[in-house]
Amino acid sequence: MRNEMRLGVVAFALVIAVGCGSPDQSAPSSSGPAADTPAAGAAGASGASSATPGTEARGEAPANAPKQEPVITTMPMDVPSGTDLVLTLETPVSSETAKVDQPVRATVAKPVVVAGMEVIPKDALVTGAVVAAERAGRVKGRASIALRFNEVTVMKTPYRITTERISRQAEATKGEDAKKIGIGAGVGTAIGAIAGGKKGAAIGAGIGGGAGTGAVLATRGKEVSIPSGATLRTQITETVRIIMPM
Repeated sequence: MRNEMRLGVVAFALVIAVGCGSPDQSAPSSSGPAADTPAAGAAGASGASSATPGTEARGEAPANAPKQEPVITTMPMDVPSGTDLVLTLETPVSSETAKVDQPVRATVAKPVVVAGMEVIPKDALVTGAVVAAERAGRVKGRASIALRFNEVTVMKTPYRITTERISRQAEATKGEDAKKIGIGAGVGTAIGAIAGGKKGAAIGAGIGGGAGTGAVLATRGKEVSIPSGATLRTQITETVRIIMPM
């Protein structure tokens, strides 16, 4: 009887020992997916934010960075004193109507080339003014007019220039005046001869000559003008610096 009781106690003890040593299947496994850990999540976020690996290390600009404007370089070119300037006048002028300081316009008829480079192109605008204007006199004095240019525009930029005067003077009328006086004297001589012989001819010559002189004194001489489209030649008298794009 005692032996059976001892065997039962031993068997009960073995059952309890086996039950306590069995692993708990409901406990979470330590070998789960690496993505569930915080380190794995941080690594994934870092990889997603790097669109182009190594861009910062190479010093390259991001794809959406604004483009830089190209740098325009220029070079100054000097047009020396004494350079010829051939122009086509746009503003007609006349000694009969022109006034000092009246504006005039012209365009460059022949480009100005310096060191093989076209510094002042053809058709560039040149402006200036009338610097002298004299009407023809009734007794003496020939009509005259003078211009001077002081600005040239190259590639929409105006530059101050100085040029020689461009002058024009009317033709002399002494021969025509003498002819008018002679005709008057001749007509008077003829009329006087018919009226009173030699004495009348002498008197008529004096009267006719006086009439011819009066006609000359009452008439102005020829005026002078420069029409639109006329070709004018002058020279630049002071060096001018033109800024040229490269």
